[in-house]
Amino acid sequence: MESGVVIEAGGRAAMAAAVASMGRLVDELAGVISPPVDPRGPGRLCDADPLQELSETCLDGLAVLARIEAMTAAAKVRLVRAYSDAATELAGPPSNAYESTAQEMSLVAEVACVLTIGECAASALLGEAHALTSSLPATLDALESGAVGWQHARIVVDETTGLNPAAVSALERHFFDPEAPARGAAPGDLVPARFRGKVRAWRERHHPESLELRRAKSTADRRMEYAPDRDGMAWLSLYLPGDTACAIWNRTTALARGVQGPGEPRNLAQLRADIAAGMLLGSASENPGDVPAPKADVLVTVPVFSLLGLTDEPAEIDGLGPVPPSVARRLIADGSSSFYRVLVDPRDGAPLEIGRTSYRLPEALKRWLRMRDGRCTFPGCSNQTPDNDADHLTAWQRGGTTGIGNLGQACPKHHRLKHRSTWTPTQATKNEPPGWISPTGRHYPAEHPDREPPLLPPECLPVPVSPLEQAILTRLAA
Repeated sequence: MESGVVIEAGGRAAMAAAVASMGRLVDELAGVISPPVDPRGPGRLCDADPLQELSETCLDGLAVLARIEAMTAAAKVRLVRAYSDAATELAGPPSNAYESTAQEMSLVAEVACVLTIGECAASALLGEAHALTSSLPATLDALESGAVGWQHARIVVDETTGLNPAAVSALERHFFDPEAPARGAAPGDLVPARFRGKVRAWRERHHPESLELRRAKSTADRRMEYAPDRDGMAWLSLYLPGDTACAIWNRTTALARGVQGPGEPRNLAQLRADIAAGMLLGSASENPGDVPAPKADVLVTVPVFSLLGLTDEPAEIDGLGPVPPSVARRLIADGSSSFYRVLVDPRDGAPLEIGRTSYRLPEALKRWLRMRDGRCTFPGCSNQTPDNDADHLTAWQRGGTTGIGNLGQACPKHHRLKHRSTWTPTQATKNEPPGWISPTGRHYPAEHPDREPPLLPPECLPVPVSPLEQAILTRLAA
């Protein structure tokens, strides 16, 4: 009860003060953008150059708005921290490690759903809010006053991660104490990239642990990351020890320069990417820069007329998104050992339902489920289908059936969250994945698939469906 009183008194007072400060700045912004009035008479505009006045007004308004954004970020930080403390108090002490993990996952998921952000971003926000409100008071004060922006505050949180409290205080004092010697420009006067460079340089010089020890610890965090992008492209990143990454860069650069010549149309950047892709895919070609077709399981949805080359409608690769039809044709001819053509309803682009009565899902139904959901159905989760579980929304032992309307994809993390907390999926339908209901009773609807009817070639005219054909189609889809 005592900690709840502290949260109630301190948290609400700080948030009220932040809102009051924002209100004053909003009034200031309204005054800045108001049209100037000529003192010679009410309602008469000044004779100054209107374009010059507008230019000055916009710049002054942007400066005030930047301070409002900083204050808004500070208010969000305090709200997130206060909610975290309150939710922890309401949940009570966990009885075991599993319950502790479930409580933390539920907390992150609720913040992510309310703010409509991913869980990684919500988890990062919770961590940043905890750091700013507990160990970085000067940084939070600067953010609340508008002296620095949210990116500056995040940089301080990021660069102080792993430091002991004394080192954190020393770094913050160096950059935010006006009396600190040899500080140079104030943090708010530097763009975030320049500020990060200064903070990181100071951190490396004054870190209590040796660089050798820190590098050995960070090596355990090496990983590969993948992010689909627009126009049928994607990013692939490697987090490696610096010397290894530098060696890879130098080798690909050297090979790329060796391929360059009068008959080579690709530039250096394109050659680097092709050579790295060829090496990762195990290219057996003698020519560096030749990228072989991928040999991996892949689920590709492509309209039949596009596959035949009659239309240019994009295909869909599971885990990537839309790609040109030429890519799908190449995968069929040269690439995947497990290419699945997904036939869709030519009227609305939706796949046909496959009904089953057994508990275990056949491969055809699993592929259909992957096609319908596309990813984990939990709000904001982007975990792609190869890593997900096919989950019975109503448990089999409680009368649930193995039909597409009672199935949903869940990544391992959210599958555990469903069983360890009161997060509950709603019922799915033939064409729509399930939504979710949070422990607080909030309903987060499913992300509806954005399907369109396939394009027909110009020479193919739509014909009316006879009643008999309609009855047959209805019977098949039942």
